[in-house]
Amino acid sequence: MNRLLEVMDQMTVVLNSLKEVMDAEQQQLSAGHVNGSALQRITEDKSSLLATLDYLEQLRRDAQKAENTSSTDITQRWQTITQKTQHLRDINQHNGWLLEDQLARNEQALAVLKPHQEPNLYGADGQATTVSRGGKKITI
Repeated sequence: MNRLLEVMDQMTVVLNSLKEVMDAEQQQLSAGHVNGSALQRITEDKSSLLATLDYLEQLRRDAQKAENTSSTDITQRWQTITQKTQHLRDINQHNGWLLEDQLARNEQALAVLKPHQEPNLYGADGQATTVSRGGKKITI
């Protein structure tokens, strides 16, 4: 039972770290201007913590099968893990909404800029394109 409790304690530590990372993600997504490199770093940290959590979950299952016992300590730890996981799910859902809003704003900005985009200087074949300006053809 000692190994199972250790694994569950490690899971709790990783969940706490994941909450800090997701809070940082939320701050980035809530800011008026998103720092792309900071958001990338946060995403990498989050992925790493989720991989660690997945590994610990496998260890927990193996330890639980091997020990096949239950105790108040295990029950309390599992309740804590479940509550933290549910809270993180809510944060993740909120961050998803923030990300959707950010993507919508980016699409709106691109839609405004697209009509003012300069014509392509080169075609798909790599050759200079012909641009018509005021009835005159200009080859670039």
